[in-house]
Amino acid sequence: MEVTEVRIKLVEENNERLHAFCSVTFDNEFVVRDLKIIEGTKGLFVAMPSRKLTDRCPHCGYKNHLRARYCNQCGARFDEERATRDVDGRAKLHADIAHPINSVCRERVQACIVAAYVEEVERSKQPGYRPTYDDLEGDFDYETVSPHRRAG
Repeated sequence: MEVTEVRIKLVEENNERLHAFCSVTFDNEFVVRDLKIIEGTKGLFVAMPSRKLTDRCPHCGYKNHLRARYCNQCGARFDEERATRDVDGRAKLHADIAHPINSVCRERVQACIVAAYVEEVERSKQPGYRPTYDDLEGDFDYETVSPHRRAG
């Protein structure tokens, strides 16, 4: 598997930790979007796309984020310790949507993304700069997808 393209969108707000969003394409065939480039305690790292974890209210069955203290539907109070904990005891509030299976893959993907980020920062200093990340919306050709494989 080869990283064939990385597109970067620099964060414009003065955010201390979040530097950019990116998409990464593998083998010119598969793209993963909404990765984050974040400044950690040991330098830049890539956070994989994730979703907020939810659970259902035991009283009304409504879905609520695990951080919620009360049900958004019926107002019932939740047990604040209901979230699964990681090895450090922190509540697990998000789940990765896509992620590398091993550290070798993670390091290879992260190295490609960080290198592309550094290049994008340099490009952003040029007059007329435009991020390539914004081009993603229109570059999927639905006509080449078999109608039997197209999602409804």
